[in-house]
Amino acid sequence: MKAALLSGDRFVGETLRNLKAAILNEEVASGKRDEGLADVEIEKVIAKEVKKRLESAKIYRDNNRPELAEPEEKEAEILKQYLPQQLDEAELRAIIEQKVAELGVSGPAAMGQVIGAVKASVGNTADGVMIAGIVKETLNK
Repeated sequence: MKAALLSGDRFVGETLRNLKAAILNEEVASGKRDEGLADVEIEKVIAKEVKKRLESAKIYRDNNRPELAEPEEKEAEILKQYLPQQLDEAELRAIIEQKVAELGVSGPAAMGQVIGAVKASVGNTADGVMIAGIVKETLNK
């Protein structure tokens, strides 16, 4: 944040300042202000902030307001840099099929169980919407 502000890039500086505020809010809300959040928890906060920005941008675009959507998308791209490398669809599909085989489940009723197991193993390296879509497709075969 300091480097961005010193270099004159106020947009990146403000984006990171807002992220710092979101992390502080989460620390206070979870009662961990003194010891701070673990890296995994910080990644969850960043992922949540990225998701907020992308949802806002989508709403702006749906309502014909691209001038408002563009800054939201830029902020999301800046924040994505602080997340772990995301799995591609093929890697994620392989992990999901492995979890389905391990759990020995089938049918849409097992969707929550499989999603929980996949999220536990991949953490923040995959988007929840993509996980749910692939799990649904896999279980409906």
